[in-house]
Formats: sequence, C-alpha cells, structure tokens
Amino acid sequence: MTLRELRYLVTLADVGHFGRAAEACHVSQPTLSMQIRKLEESLGVALFERTNRTLHVTPVGEQIVAKARWVLSEADSIVTLARRRTAPLTGPLDLGVIPTLGPYLLPWLLPPLERAFPDLGLVVHEDLTDRLFERLRTHRIDAALLALPIDDGELNTLPLFDEPFFLALPPGHRLAGTGATVSQSDLRREHLLLLSEGHCFRDQALAVCGFETPPERNRGTDVRAASLETIRRMVAAGMGCTLLPAMALAGAGEHALEVCPLDVEACRRIGLVWRQSYPRAIDVEYLAGTIRDNLPPSVRTV
Repeated sequence: MTLRELRYLVTLADVGHFGRAAEACHVSQPTLSMQIRKLEESLGVALFERTNRTLHVTPVGEQIVAKARWVLSEADSIVTLARRRTAPLTGPLDLGVIPTLGPYLLPWLLPPLERAFPDLGLVVHEDLTDRLFERLRTHRIDAALLALPIDDGELNTLPLFDEPFFLALPPGHRLAGTGATVSQSDLRREHLLLLSEGHCFRDQALAVCGFETPPERNRGTDVRAASLETIRRMVAAGMGCTLLPAMALAGAGEHALEVCPLDVEACRRIGLVWRQSYPRAIDVEYLAGTIRDNLPPSVRTV
C-alpha cells in the first residue's frame, strides 16, 4: 500500500467516476483502475461496487477511505513542517466559508492574500456550517470561516470581527425613511423572509426578532431561499422584509432596498476555526492577520 494508491482511492471516492478521477490525478484511466484493483487485492476487500453505469463505495470502503484521508493529512503535515522553515502560507490550504459570508468577504480578502503569499495554493469551499464541521473533522478542509461561538472541544477558534445586522425593507414601507431605529416589537409585526433551514444566519435572525421558530404568518410563503441574494430581491419586490449582515448591504440601492438600523446591539461574530491537531497553526495566525488588515469599514475588528 502506498500514499499514491491512497490518493487515487480518496479521489475516486470523491468524484465517483474513473475517468474524472484519473484526470484529477493526472494519470491515465487504465493506470488508476489498475492501482485501485491492486489496492483491493492487497487488502482482500472490494472497495467499490461497480456496474456499467454507476460506481459506489462499499461499506468497508467507506471506513477505509476515512482512514486514508487521515493518513494523507498526516503525510501532508510532514511536508508542511518542512515548508514552514522557509515561509508562511506556502503550499495547499483548503478554507471553508459559509454562504452568507463568502460573496461579501472574499473580494476584499483574496487579492491582498494572493499578493502577500504568492506561493499559497488556496482552495475555497463554500458550504453550510454543519457540512463544514464535517469537512474539518474528516480532514477535507484545513480551516473555516464561521459564525462563533463554536462548542467543540476538538476545534480551535480565533475571533476576527463583529458584523452588525440591519433591517432591509422594500421602498415605501411604513418603517422606511423615518430615521428611527427598529425595535424587536416592530420586527415581530413584520413578514420576515428567511433563509432555508441549515443556514446559521437563519437562526441568528430569528433570535434577534425574539422567535424560536418562524411565526405563523411567515409560513404561508414557503420560499426556502438558499442565498441572501434571493432574499434581497424578494424584499425589493415587496414580498416582506429581512435582516441582512452589514457586508451584504453593499449595492442595496441597486436592488431598491431601504435599510434601517436596529435599536439593539445585533451582530454576528466571525472567526477562524481549525482542528487542534492541525500542524500549521502559525499559518492560521498569518491568515487571520491578513483578514483583519483587509476588512470593509462596515465591520468591527476584534
């Protein structure tokens, strides 16, 4: 068994197709197929269930793939330890980011990060919080930008900034243009548009309004929006109001939105999260410093 065979195994399990896996591994399909077959023979188990049209990982294959990910991560950490002697933030780095943050923070962050660390091989994975947790635990990403706090004894967290919330309204709304702040009682009388379940920002918005679950009047239109951009356009169309984080307000005028401040301190704290066993903690600190140095003025560094 070799590291190369384990990389072929993990790649094939991820993409589910011999041709695409071979392309990703920069080898021919016959070579990859032969190496997988060789690995199965050496282990004495079938790792994949093959048909003419489909390819599925077997139950024992799932367990072996999980172990292979860990082995490859540890092998990569050996290379990382050597690279750290030369320069920070060099080589591959897989970074997770939640969908309500990525479109607004990444344009501020990526250009200066590339200029400061040209040898960094950054790969950004945008996904929901629970799935990013799973990717962290299975060594599929190295760190993630998430809303804090995080209650997990195996993960480290580093707070970066606080992002205030604002109420977004359609033009002509009774609360728009008054110059007054919006209270929780005002919010509870409004038709609140929310992201679908699984988005941490949905739960934060409900908490700001004092709801544990959406009120009955919000359940009539079951939109289940997957992005803040969808919500913004629905508000502009007069279908309700919503809470938006400060960075998502850029270009609000282009979407014909009115924005009102809240009369309570409502915000989310964003931080970096990584495994305690991750060997490149110093790189996380360099990344955190670059983020703090390149934040938009609408958020507050912590």
